Amino acid sequence: MDLLSTSAANADLMFSATIQQQSQLDELSSRALTKGIDLYMDKHYKEAAREFQRAVGLSPQGQYSSDASNYLANAYLKQGKTEKAIDAYQQSVDLNPFRDDTHLTLGNLYFSLGRPKDAEKEYKAAVKLNPTSAKNNYSLGQAYLELEQYSSAENQFNVVKRLAPESGSGEFGIGLVRSREQRYEDAIQSFKTAIGKKSDFYDAYAEMGYAHADLGEMDQAKEIVDFLDKNSSSLADSLSSYMYEVDPPKFSLAYSTNFFKSKPMNTTVASMDAYLANPNASKTFTMKFVFDKEMDRESVENILNWGIGRSTGSGPGEMYNFGLPVADTEIMPPNYPDHVFYDAKAQTAVVTFSLTQNAAANGTIDPSHIEFTFTGKDAFGHKMNPSGDQFRGFDGVA
Repeated sequence: MDLLSTSAANADLMFSATIQQQSQLDELSSRALTKGIDLYMDKHYKEAAREFQRAVGLSPQGQYSSDASNYLANAYLKQGKTEKAIDAYQQSVDLNPFRDDTHLTLGNLYFSLGRPKDAEKEYKAAVKLNPTSAKNNYSLGQAYLELEQYSSAENQFNVVKRLAPESGSGEFGIGLVRSREQRYEDAIQSFKTAIGKKSDFYDAYAEMGYAHADLGEMDQAKEIVDFLDKNSSSLADSLSSYMYEVDPPKFSLAYSTNFFKSKPMNTTVASMDAYLANPNASKTFTMKFVFDKEMDRESVENILNWGIGRSTGSGPGEMYNFGLPVADTEIMPPNYPDHVFYDAKAQTAVVTFSLTQNAAANGTIDPSHIEFTFTGKDAFGHKMNPSGDQFRGFDGVA
């Protein structure tokens, strides 16, 4: 046998040995992966992670390494080790960059962590590898939505409409875009279209409820809450909480134990309190205002957010003194309270103010047409509802 033949034979032997060795390593890697999966199913995540690491280490370029890396990421997530999970997914991508599902899963993790730019990168890779996947395109649309790239998001959701016309997901995504653009009526129509394609599309019902709430259409939103309460209680709770948050605050009740707000015009000031029979005497009174939601303490206790004055209402009987000429004996209420205390637990403002008798001790007042107004904000920063930011004894909360 010549030298050339001997070298060829040795090369064949080395190749065969390498193949055999790789086959053995793949088998060991497969066993480690299987053991890791068993441990994972039994919720022994730390031990499972160790086996998945072993599976990758035994055969980094083997057929099981990418799956093992994905399982390793899941095991880390179960242990709350997010950054290690990201590293494991990235390792899986490096080992097999042609799996769109891995890019998608990594993108989803980034998205859940509030990192839409990183998610966008992975979703783009997934779409490039598998452009006919509605899931990939929808996910990319969601990333664009979070990045406020609404035109790009809409384009992606239109792709989803073409790829999965019966799912309603494309219309749902476009509805989300319209909501972000504050085009709530258009958003509602998109959500209705999505529901028409998929009657149990409860997320679409919820988003439609949010849009109604943003429009101030609380009755329509409440109907959706009632519907969701029977089908998806978590979505119903979330929508209900959102309605509470965005609904402008208003007075739900006002009362006093010493300011006789229902007394008629030309009431003598002295009859409000015996001390006011004295010339130039001042007496403090309190009014309590109950709000229909949690308020911002600083805003409520700022006396400049409150106003006290004679009613200028234009409705029947709403004007101070019923619109009749005011006598010279009529006293003026103060423009602002002396001080305000907010009871957060009771959602009640205790407003203290003073009335002062005139020098002749014959002052008069029309208590039922003294108007109290509040222009502050609730705990979420929303201004008062104009239909419920005033109180007059004559007609209650107005």
